[in-house]
Amino acid sequence: METISVYGSIAEELKNEVRAFRFENKLSDAGRIVACGDGVLTIAGLPNVKNGELLYLGGDKYALVMNLERDRVGAILLNDTYELGEGDIAYSTGKIVGVPVGDMLLGRVVNPLGAPLDGGKPIVSKKYRPVEAPAPAIFDRAGVNDPLLTGIKAIDSMIPIGKGQRELIIGDRQTGKTALAVDTIINQRGKNVVCVYVAIGQKIASVNSVIHTLKNHGALDYTVVVCSTASESAPLQYIAPYTGTAIAEEFMHAGRDVLIVYDDLSKHAVAYRAISLLLKRPSGREAYPGDIFYIHSRLLERSAKLSEAQGGGSLTALPIIETLAGDISASIPTNVISITDGQIYLESELFRSGVRPAVNVGLSVSRVGGAAQCKAMKKVSGKVRLDLAHYREMAQFTQFGAELDSSTKAILGKGARLTEILKQRQASPVSMSHTVIALTVMMNDLFSDIAVRDVNAAMDGFFDFLEANHPDLPARIEETQILTDEDEGLIREYLSAYKGNVARISDEIRALQEKSGGKA
Repeated sequence: METISVYGSIAEELKNEVRAFRFENKLSDAGRIVACGDGVLTIAGLPNVKNGELLYLGGDKYALVMNLERDRVGAILLNDTYELGEGDIAYSTGKIVGVPVGDMLLGRVVNPLGAPLDGGKPIVSKKYRPVEAPAPAIFDRAGVNDPLLTGIKAIDSMIPIGKGQRELIIGDRQTGKTALAVDTIINQRGKNVVCVYVAIGQKIASVNSVIHTLKNHGALDYTVVVCSTASESAPLQYIAPYTGTAIAEEFMHAGRDVLIVYDDLSKHAVAYRAISLLLKRPSGREAYPGDIFYIHSRLLERSAKLSEAQGGGSLTALPIIETLAGDISASIPTNVISITDGQIYLESELFRSGVRPAVNVGLSVSRVGGAAQCKAMKKVSGKVRLDLAHYREMAQFTQFGAELDSSTKAILGKGARLTEILKQRQASPVSMSHTVIALTVMMNDLFSDIAVRDVNAAMDGFFDFLEANHPDLPARIEETQILTDEDEGLIREYLSAYKGNVARISDEIRALQEKSGGKA
């Protein structure tokens, strides 16, 4: 009897649902595909469609409206499909492209539509964000004055990056642009910064290498990888950076700090050029369409430091641009340079000569400058750029074979040691306190008695000495972010003690060798 009553209540609920159901007639605009090829559709009809609207093509096939003409619509396919043909129906949806967002994306590799590419479980999210969104208003922004440390000594000291800034990484191919951006992501470990890496038109092997590097250094746990490889269609490469920005904006509006890397916008521009030419849009300089500046400006303007009233989150952008033979006056480089808040220029000649990261200090600049540096870094880095510039000028002068006086030799020696100390291995980020201590030693010329080739080894030994005997000094600088005159005095004192230990150990080794007839 009990079972019958349960079934009776379920049946009654179903009856109530059926009675409450109201059938609604919905009219949807539809059009017919008249041309299809290379990921671009021409559709007749759809009189009420809007630019940027999503079209449904049946099954799991969608397209994005890009062109509005008098009696036709141009759209780009968002799926790699060969099942479409002339005469197929396209339906208006009234929506724009959206992607799933939220914490479930951390540690995942997704395509520009938010589908997983890493073989993991499907991504299910109750929250979606449109890939296109307006940039934060002026009054919703705050000043950029909080440093985002890259862990790279040359950048943190001379070209500081602040949270909410857009700093361009520019240079020829194979100069370390991606490595610099990946090192910056690795350095955010433990700093409560979410990272988004957007690969646009890259080789699958290159993307795999980046993912493995992030995984090996424990950085994939707080990173989202949005991947649109070179084998995918131009429309998917075109929307990839907008997808990455939408994912990043969700974290930013939740009050968190986010770093996004676009690798790279040169290939993004090429994909958009291909789409525009297929849509028969008029072309301009270097065959790029007239709105090529706009597609990058509306993307990069979405990076900002939000005011406290808006949650205080930030989105810092590191767009990458690849130049050809160092030509930064080409169309895309000049566009993006004018949009961003500075650029880090990586030079092929420096890279080949062993200076890595190959940062050209003369052409690199941060328009935020010292506002994005802590007091300790600002104190020691003030003259680094000038000393390097002076050294390179003197080094060029000495190529003519002129005789050198003692002061010129001192400048050349100090500059060579400073250049050497700014060299850094890949995926080896340096803490702020170690950078400050290293620059304090170099700017006061306390390593003048050490050969240039031994400078990095001596500095590593000094840090090991501090870690073993005086760990409170770097810890205090890291915590207070201030370098006092007393701390400078302690650095000199500890360095003198370290050199004394090294000299004593060297003497003991030499004595043992003499005693054993050179066999020790």
